[in-house]
Amino acid sequence: MATMADNTGLSKKDVKNFMDQLMELAYKEVKQNGEFVLPGMGKMVKINRPARQGRNPATGATIQIPAKVVLKFRVAKAAKDALL
Repeated sequence: MATMADNTGLSKKDVKNFMDQLMELAYKEVKQNGEFVLPGMGKMVKINRPARQGRNPATGATIQIPAKVVLKFRVAKAAKDALL
C-alpha cells in the first residue's frame, strides 16, 4: 500500500479504501455474472466442477467426490508477456 501511495500521490488511507472497493466489486461481479475482468492483469472466473471418482491415498479405496463451484484466476496474456 505504501508503494502505491508513493507512486500515485494518494494517501495510504485512500489507496486502502480504493483496494477495498475494488475487492468488493470483484466479489459482487463474480457472484452475479460468473467473472470479473481486470484489464492487463487477468480474469477471475467461477467454474462448476462436476462430481467425479477419486481415491483415498491412505487406503486406496474409491470414493465419490461431490460436484462443487471453484474460483480460478486466469492471468492475461499481457501480464504473462511482461513477467515471463
